[in-house]
Amino acid sequence: MGSGRSLHSAPIRVLFVCTGNLHRSPMAQRILSDVAAERGIPAEVASAGLLPGGHPMPPETQEALSALGYGEPGLKGHRSRQVTDVDVTTSDLIVGMARDHVRELAVWRPETWDRTFTLKELVRRGEAVGGRRANEGLPSWLAKVGTDRDRQSLLGSSAADDVEDPIGGPPSTFERTAAQIRGLCVSLGTLLWP
Repeated sequence: MGSGRSLHSAPIRVLFVCTGNLHRSPMAQRILSDVAAERGIPAEVASAGLLPGGHPMPPETQEALSALGYGEPGLKGHRSRQVTDVDVTTSDLIVGMARDHVRELAVWRPETWDRTFTLKELVRRGEAVGGRRANEGLPSWLAKVGTDRDRQSLLGSSAADDVEDPIGGPPSTFERTAAQIRGLCVSLGTLLWP
């Protein structure tokens, strides 16, 4: 890195994970990619699911994103894909859309615990400690965000840190989920790149 450049100019590789990579994680990928682009931030944002992929994005998801101003490019061509070992090992930050996604990843790759959060948890904890400072590396900021974090919090059935899965719901459920993800991703963008 050249002298005088902020660490905020170094790309961060963010991976969003949900169950099927059809609704929540591609919504988050699209929105955070736009947030980073609007700020002129080089970020590599990807998404994947826990289940086998190969499926197109459902029209309800496309319509919910389009209603918020996130249309093409990239929505109609989206094909769901299953998270891979390479995805997990090369991502700087892994964001599950629900606690069960983080739980699965923490069991599969325990070494990723310090950089794997639910979206709601990451924003809530990040807002409590404050955004990443200029020249503060992401691992240092994530260590502050994760202070006193307990793996036991992933157990149980509370959905406090889960983004609702809209699958099977009416269009209003997809719209509500997309709006919630947009709000969380805008907040996350501010925390990662103040």
